[in-house]
Amino acid sequence: MADRILIHLPEYYGRIEDFKELAETETIELNLMGDAINQLFDDQFVETSGLQAIKRREQMLDIKADPTTETLDFRRRRILNRYQTKPPFTIRYLQQQLDMLVGPGMTIVSVDYENRVLTVTANIDNASVFQEVLHTIETIKPANMVYQQNTALEGRIELESHIGMKEMFWNYKLDGTWKLGEKPFVSYGPEVSIK
Repeated sequence: MADRILIHLPEYYGRIEDFKELAETETIELNLMGDAINQLFDDQFVETSGLQAIKRREQMLDIKADPTTETLDFRRRRILNRYQTKPPFTIRYLQQQLDMLVGPGMTIVSVDYENRVLTVTANIDNASVFQEVLHTIETIKPANMVYQQNTALEGRIELESHIGMKEMFWNYKLDGTWKLGEKPFVSYGPEVSIK
């Protein structure tokens, strides 16, 4: 390891024990400095940030993280989500943000423009993710819209079909002999099951 320093010195320094030890110590320090520089570079980007940089960003964004229940990956996604929630917003943008947070296909965003209702149907079982979804929606939705949460439950749907038939009897003829309101226009016979 000491070769990292000694190759830059004249050859006779390599035979002196003090310079060998000094070179060994400096090599360790240079390796630590190189690791720190690499980590500093990684900390410039949220997706590669270390724990300390994530904590610093959470403090800047006023996020109260719970390290016991939230993974570092989720904390990174939450920070990215907070950075990306800047206007202008569209329904497509909100859907993309929720897909990024929760997962593709786990949320459905719909809008009733006439009644000004924004509905998000979601299948979320993690409280931290649910809180971040709520924060995202409250940040993105326009002030004149009401947010409505629907919960989607996974389950199976079974369909049954029955076909029945009723015979129709017309009570009036168009020959002028009928009196209006005396009987209903049509009477139905009993329903017969076909299938």
